[in-house]
Amino acid sequence: MIKKIDTFKVAPKGMKPLLDMEAYLAKETTIEPLVKELIKIRASQINGCAYCLNMHTTDTLKLGETAQRIFLLNAWQETNLFTDKEKAVLELVEKVTLIADFEVEEDIYDNLKQYFDEKEIVDLVLYIATINAWNRLNIVFNNLVV
Repeated sequence: MIKKIDTFKVAPKGMKPLLDMEAYLAKETTIEPLVKELIKIRASQINGCAYCLNMHTTDTLKLGETAQRIFLLNAWQETNLFTDKEKAVLELVEKVTLIADFEVEEDIYDNLKQYFDEKEIVDLVLYIATINAWNRLNIVFNNLVV
């Protein structure tokens, strides 16, 4: 494994666009905070990013999320603990995170349109893309949970 590199120190200009995206997503979207965190946890589960899982499960608990829902997030399709709206988002997370393996079919958009407008759907994909970028950076540069 590559020795840990401080990406912010070594490539601050390269990291700035990710930070700018985070700022946009924090200020310019109407996506609910809990949905944002579910996106980050589910993508991080798929990618196996312990650093992000630790951060976002902690953040989600602070928002009042239950431990049970976090424990069952990787089996969201098999439980009634998640709303239909959350399940629509989680399906999108899986399709986008594993885009090389799955097509994002038209019915996924149709399902999302029941709960989100077009800008919100774009914002959802930006959330997914951003957490996938953070996951990859943390895994590649061996950022470990302390």
